[in-house]
This record gives sequence, structure tokens and C-alpha cells, in this order.
Amino acid sequence: MWVFLFYHIFIYNNNVIKIQFMEENKFPSETVELPSKGLVYPVGHPLRSGKVEMKYMTAKEEDILTNQNYIKKGIVLDKLLDSLVMGKFDIKDLVTGDKNALLISSRILGYGKDYTFTYDGTEYTVDLSQLENKVFDETKVTHKGTFMFTLPATGTKVEFKLLSDKDNEAIDQEIESMKKFNKESSSEITTRLKYQIIAIEGDTDKTNIKSFVEQILAQDSRALRKYMKDISPDVNLSTKVKINDVEEDIDIPISLSFFWPDL
Repeated sequence: MWVFLFYHIFIYNNNVIKIQFMEENKFPSETVELPSKGLVYPVGHPLRSGKVEMKYMTAKEEDILTNQNYIKKGIVLDKLLDSLVMGKFDIKDLVTGDKNALLISSRILGYGKDYTFTYDGTEYTVDLSQLENKVFDETKVTHKGTFMFTLPATGTKVEFKLLSDKDNEAIDQEIESMKKFNKESSSEITTRLKYQIIAIEGDTDKTNIKSFVEQILAQDSRALRKYMKDISPDVNLSTKVKINDVEEDIDIPISLSFFWPDL
């Protein structure tokens, strides 16, 4: 059993996070509250609690961040989170916004709250601890962790889910496979909708959903995608920068250098 020796407290996203230093392995940990509050995951899933316990970053995780094989395969950040999270769940089950929250917390605990990045040839520094979660309206989530939307042009009721990393990987693979047969094909919008929509007027048949997506009106498709983006839980990564004396809003880039300040 771990015996806690002392605590360190800091503020992230307006929440008090208490890091517990443990006698046996000297590893501190923290509890991160997910932007989705866990409501977008199935009942019984470990992420349904809306919280994830994470270990403090050590030299072991720095080895992961510099593993060239992981970097080439594009899995280095997944491997990092696999090493840091203490719950038993597949990292690829995370929806994008929740994964962003874990990555930001990892960065703060590993290398501090100040993050310097280059945009348009100029360096900027932001305080990551000041980032806040987007407002998430939990009343829009069904008991299954899905969402409902009525298409404005046709009045059709659509039920959809948020995409996980696992879904996004499958989508990318399907798009690449289609390009092998037709290099000029562009099917990202329809492919994503086929994965994200789970019912049309209560009909969950995948063949019918596929047929519907291929015929959906452009104005309905655009309205649905905008709604999906608006309701998706996430960390607000927007920050203001000055370019040619004009203030602009940009999203803070999360890349390998996000976790390796000296790169």
C-alpha cells in the first residue's frame, strides 16, 4: 500500500490538482478531468468516470519520446500516454478532445506550463495552465453517449457518435485503400460520416446508413458537420498572436516538440 509523504498543488483549467508523492516508487500522480466528463463512452467503460489517473513523467517517458521507431510509425504520443495513464483502457478509445486534455496535462507535469512554439517564423510562448475546456452541454448527450441532430433541409433525425482514435485510424486506412484504386478520389467527408452516424430515423442498418450518406444534401451535410464540431468536448487550444501587427487567433500546435522543448 502506498504511503503519501507530501503533496504539491497547482491550478490547471481552474481546477485544483493535487499531486501525490508516494513512498514506495517516488512517482507522483494526478487526476485529470476529461472535457467530455466521460459521458461519450459506453456505460461500464473505464473512461465513463470522466477522470483519468496519470503518473508523473520520468526519464522512462523521455526514452519513449526519442524512440525513432515510434516517431516514424506516428505512434509516439500514444506510447507516451500508454506509459502514463494508470487506468485499464485502450488509449485509442479516447475521443480527440479528451486525448488533448491528457497530452496537455502530461506536458505541464513533464516540462512545465510554459510552451514556446514557432508560427510563421516567429516564436511565441503560452502558459498551458491557462487553457480551459470548451463549454460542454451534457444535456445533449443521450444515455448511450451519442448525440441527436435533425437535418435542417430534410428534417431527417440522425444519431451520431464522436470519433475515437481507433475510428480515425480505420477511416484513414479506408481512404488510403480507395486511393489505390483511384488516385484522384476524395471521399473523406462521406467516409467520416459513415463511421460517425449510427442511426437514421432509428434505423441502425449500416448498408442503409451508407446509402443515405452518399445521397445526403450538401446543406444537410454541412449543417451536421458544423453541429458535430460545435458540440464536441475539447480543450480550447486557441491563442492570440500578432502577425504584421495584426492580432490573429491560431490553435496551439501539438507535435513532438510539444513534449521535447529542447528539440
